[in-house]
Amino acid sequence: MEFKKDDIVIYPQHGACKVKGKKKHDFFGTGKKEEYLILETIINEMTLQVPMSKLDEVGVRPPVNAEELDDLVQVLSKPDPRVPSNWSRRFKNHQEKLKSGDVYQVAEVVRNLAARNRDASLSAAERTMYERARVNLISEIAPALKVSKEEAEEFLNQALEKGVLKVAKVAKKKVEAVVKVADDADDDSDDEDDE
Repeated sequence: MEFKKDDIVIYPQHGACKVKGKKKHDFFGTGKKEEYLILETIINEMTLQVPMSKLDEVGVRPPVNAEELDDLVQVLSKPDPRVPSNWSRRFKNHQEKLKSGDVYQVAEVVRNLAARNRDASLSAAERTMYERARVNLISEIAPALKVSKEEAEEFLNQALEKGVLKVAKVAKKKVEAVVKVADDADDDSDDEDDE
């Protein structure tokens, strides 16, 4: 696939990147120059140089388009994902999905870890993985919808609330209702005390 300056591409380990150009280098002193694609990550503004011959191998690809986001929402809103209960197996499985660079597999990781976080707290390593996967997904959603990072994050949160976070949202509303009833009862008793 041919990328040109200012194109937005996805680099699996870093999310959305902007193409800054191409440059020939002889990094290994072989006397043979190889052409590299120069990328700048959108989130951290880090510069990456990827050999043109390795773009497919490392998974550099165009971002999803707006039509593909419907499929992404389907993945994110699946209500009850099945994931290994064994921590090391689950962690390895999620690492492999993230390395694939496939947006739907990254979405599965976000969904699975969101569900896990809902039911039990995440380990430090899983929390880091969850945050990184969210950032990568947000960086891909933003250009597809042509919105800000904050709006893309809200899109992601709403998709999760349709599925794995639906239970948490319902529970939160119930707690808020109980608190309101308790507050109203306190207000009523205050009124009686005033009489």
